[in-house]
Amino acid sequence: MFGYRGLTMAEDGMLKISDVRCDYLVKKYGTPLYVMNEEEILERIRDIKQNHILKYNGVAAYASKAFLNKEMCRIIKREGLWLDVVSGGELYTAKSVDFPMENVIFHGNNKTYEELSMAVEYGVGRIVIDNFNEIDILEDILKENKKTIDVQIRVTPGIDGHTHEFIRTGQVDSKFGFPMHDESALYAVKRILNSEGLNLRGVHAHIGSQLHQNNIYRLEVEILAKFVGDIKNLFGYEIDEINCGGGFGIFYNEEDKRLPISFFTDVIHEAVDEFFNKYNLKKPTVFIEPGRWIVGEAGVTLYKVGAIKDIKGVRKYVSVDGGMTDNIRTALYSAKYTAVVANKLNIDDKEVVTICGKCCESGDILIRDISLPKLEKGDILAVLSTGAYNYSMASNYNRIPRPPVVIVNNGKDRLIVKRETYDDILRNDI
Repeated sequence: MFGYRGLTMAEDGMLKISDVRCDYLVKKYGTPLYVMNEEEILERIRDIKQNHILKYNGVAAYASKAFLNKEMCRIIKREGLWLDVVSGGELYTAKSVDFPMENVIFHGNNKTYEELSMAVEYGVGRIVIDNFNEIDILEDILKENKKTIDVQIRVTPGIDGHTHEFIRTGQVDSKFGFPMHDESALYAVKRILNSEGLNLRGVHAHIGSQLHQNNIYRLEVEILAKFVGDIKNLFGYEIDEINCGGGFGIFYNEEDKRLPISFFTDVIHEAVDEFFNKYNLKKPTVFIEPGRWIVGEAGVTLYKVGAIKDIKGVRKYVSVDGGMTDNIRTALYSAKYTAVVANKLNIDDKEVVTICGKCCESGDILIRDISLPKLEKGDILAVLSTGAYNYSMASNYNRIPRPPVVIVNNGKDRLIVKRETYDDILRNDI
């Protein structure tokens, strides 16, 4: 149904997610409710294993900022992927379930002394160095603890990914990484190579997020290969890893295409063969960091319809019991979503409405001008492709508790994050 794996319709027109009825989930857990389809997550991981790890002997690190909790860490651990973290909190979550620290990559453009100390103490597999300040901090920490650590250096390749400006990261004007248009990146390499505690293993770049073109990754590899060649020529040191980041696009609405991981990885590895051979370099181990691509389409958010306001000749607003507190992406960068009425899949007559949230904010709009069966109070609205950056970016704006997260697989459901209570909101108040 709708091209989504695991979404089916029961005989009475009710949406089922991995063979679990939505009305059952709503009755058991309430709304709003994040539902994650484990069947879809595991299939995506299998695709990565087959078309990157096994086929090319590559490394894949799940970008945990997309969706992270203890159960997701357990899944990634069990499936044998690496984990990409960007904060002490994400690192601590991984540690809490005994995730193998040697398979953790620590990112971030302003890692604190405390976070870097934690990373060194835990013995993470790679720290991606983003700026000179991090080199200074790490050298102090490593010297004090008499340790060494493997690092990759993040560079900005000057590539402008065709996506929203808030999720572009590879252009020259970026807060991430060492610029390549001047001598900054090469000077950073020199600093690292001269360090007693830092072992330079690789070069990292990330172009942006929600990308649907693959030729841009070919250009990224070409730039990285030339940079690795410059390092070899200038310093006599040959890097054995490149990290192409993630950003692989998924399906949100009719403007998007659903793309297999091979659409991206085949181009990346073909470019590696071409350009590393061109610059007389050994073939590196290629890292990728998919996050949204693994969990985005696995997520469905369920709401109950409340107030309906029909402004004649203008717009019909349908309010749900969630909104920008559980999905900020529409308000933040005009993200577009597909939705269905979970209890009316067998109804064809439709009308155009705008789905809005309950927050005291005019910008709390989830979906503008969507065609749906006539909505009534109590209907269940299912917004699709909400597995990435919805739970992760949820807030307590208006002091609204965050929803729970349920994971489903082949007719079974289990709670993995509890619903917040008002007491949870007050917990840190004094």
